[in-house]
Amino acid sequence: MSWPRQLLAAVAFIAMGVIFSPESFGSKSDGQISTRLATYLKLAHFLSFSTALGTALWVTFVAVVVMVLNLPRHLFGNLRSKLFPASFILVGICCATSAGSFAYLHPWKSSSTDESSNSGCCCLRLHSISPICLSLDP
Repeated sequence: MSWPRQLLAAVAFIAMGVIFSPESFGSKSDGQISTRLATYLKLAHFLSFSTALGTALWVTFVAVVVMVLNLPRHLFGNLRSKLFPASFILVGICCATSAGSFAYLHPWKSSSTDESSNSGCCCLRLHSISPICLSLDP
């Protein structure tokens, strides 16, 4: 396993730990955390979510169209074999960071229905992208 995949696996396991047991990582069920930490976690959630969304949209709708229209088939396949694993790993790490920071800010026990559904969506994104990233051939 290459180091980006190991990093993704580590970040994903930590994010799952924060999602399912935020108290183990210092989050309080009443939602009281320091404002400085909350600011950094909100920034991490925003940056990682926007990076994941931007990467997925760019690779899916811009890069692939440009490659299909302008590259011969063998070069397209070679470039795709290098581009997609890197983008999947980046999106996976960003989804894990986003899910972990959101779960730390909004513990499951004290969150509202909207926050719980948002945590579920973060977990679903992480669950859907991680197996793809970990099973890609080098």
